Amino acid sequence: MNSREIWLSPFCEDLFASFLRSDQRRWGEVYVHGLVSVPGRKSIRRISTEVVGRPVDQCLQQFINQSPWDWAPVRQRLAQLLAEAIRPKAWVLEEVVFPKNGSKSVGVARQFANSAGRLLNCQLGLSVVMVGEDGGCPVNWRLLLPRSWDEDDGLRSRARVPAHERSRPHWRHLLQAVDEMVVDWGLPPAPIVVDGRSMPGVELLLAGLAERGLPYLVRVSPGTLPAGGAGLPARPVLEPLRPRLQVVQGQAGPRPPAPGRRWYPRSGARAMWLTDLGRNRVADLAGLVGLRNRAAAVLASVAAESGLQHFEGRSFQGWHHHVTLVSVAHAYRLLRGLDGREAEELCLRPHG
Repeated sequence: MNSREIWLSPFCEDLFASFLRSDQRRWGEVYVHGLVSVPGRKSIRRISTEVVGRPVDQCLQQFINQSPWDWAPVRQRLAQLLAEAIRPKAWVLEEVVFPKNGSKSVGVARQFANSAGRLLNCQLGLSVVMVGEDGGCPVNWRLLLPRSWDEDDGLRSRARVPAHERSRPHWRHLLQAVDEMVVDWGLPPAPIVVDGRSMPGVELLLAGLAERGLPYLVRVSPGTLPAGGAGLPARPVLEPLRPRLQVVQGQAGPRPPAPGRRWYPRSGARAMWLTDLGRNRVADLAGLVGLRNRAAAVLASVAAESGLQHFEGRSFQGWHHHVTLVSVAHAYRLLRGLDGREAEELCLRPHG
């Protein structure tokens, strides 16, 4: 038995400590083991055959799609481990596209995916990726329900969508995810990094982050805050931002303004970022932009290696169960790349 196998069991035991039943903990470890070790498509059938060695498809299907275990404590513990292990320098908020055939899986519709730049038949998710110098991992997830799902009782019933889950704009989902991490999970916030160029209501996201006192770096379209003030967001939204608002060019450019002043990139700038990190050097801000690129690479790795888009069920809770366990699998890959002894001690450390 190699060190990877020795570490996987205590790692899962720690993360699944909130599960009420031993069989849930057992199937959780089996599923994560499959996401880590099964090559190619990580179907429940293949996980069953290659990890357990016998047909246990029904048990795994039930664990993912019907079992009532709560994903929030798993995500919380995962985020706590990663906050200590990789000391994230940013929380990057990213849209994730799940292409789908058919129309019955939860949240599926023909809809515009900002990150793909086109209409797709898909589910849309949002993830919060903790990113540090040693790597990154998605730790929190939201599923975006299209408006067409709000009033279709048949679709909602078949996918077991909770009554309180409705269509919400990206910016509201993102603020709720960050609130959960800071308020409910008690994590020390890192700068929030978002590409908001195609996000309707991005000014409401900025206002919400400013109201919470959270540091941010948000990419916007060059026309969002043009020089001279034309087309600025409505005063009630912009007012909370005025004392600290800066616009920073993503490419090399002039030195930042004196505190309390604003400047705007020259005409034709390729990238524009809004930030309240006014005292940071341009190099520091460029580093945060680089972390946003790293987060995109992390999600690509999660999709390629840990079966992010291989969910076979249709239910709301099944989707959340799957993406949570995919995050666990990716975190395992990430942490085992650190010093093995330190990682094992971290995962076995008592927690409240």
